[in-house]
Amino acid sequence: MNLALLSDDDFVSADCVRLTGRRLRHLTDVLKAKVGDDITVGRLNGDIGTGRLTRLTADIAELTVTLDQKPPLPLPLTLVLAMPRPKMFRRVLQTVAALGVKDIWIINAYKVEKSFWQTPWLTDDALRENLTLGLEQARDTRMPTIQIRQRFKPFVEDELPQILQTRPGIVAHPGTERPCPTHINAPATLCIGPEGGFIPYEVDKLVEAGCQAVHLGNRILRVETAVPVLIGRLYDSCNH
Repeated sequence: MNLALLSDDDFVSADCVRLTGRRLRHLTDVLKAKVGDDITVGRLNGDIGTGRLTRLTADIAELTVTLDQKPPLPLPLTLVLAMPRPKMFRRVLQTVAALGVKDIWIINAYKVEKSFWQTPWLTDDALRENLTLGLEQARDTRMPTIQIRQRFKPFVEDELPQILQTRPGIVAHPGTERPCPTHINAPATLCIGPEGGFIPYEVDKLVEAGCQAVHLGNRILRVETAVPVLIGRLYDSCNH
């Protein structure tokens, strides 16, 4: 936790917050914080600053906060991701949030097992928890939005073309002729398939909607590896 993300409910006054639970345990067990120490804090969807620890008990930590810095700029990227395996999903969410992606669509695909959609990691609380962990890692405060679509064809035909009007799309798929572009640093939509990739019909539908099919070379990467590699290739800000 490189930043303690604060919600409105944490504030007991205009400049005082009270932390409990996971964040309190991190302060005491990991940071070994004591009264008088300063830690980095940020208000959800707001500014970043410093919190000075003024009271610490077994149950609560109180901090006086000063918020005077802007969070990192978000990436102008829409990520369309076929639902990964549940044990991988939470790691991918944290990575994506840490990299600055703010618009995430989780979609179905032929090779996505039906059981994946039953995972508790898709509940609102679990999604928020993992996105929060990614934001805290990167010292960011802007919470991403997640849209879930369990029907591939209606999404690709009805919604994706509208997204592509302002954020041109690419679909990462092994075996295509065009390599993935680099350093675009411009609005884009990135579509990534499940383990095993999109089937040819799905690639054709994505291309028909306006995406360009690209590859990352001869190596076949796991989704949790391909996601940061692709995003880092497209945006310089991920490498600084």
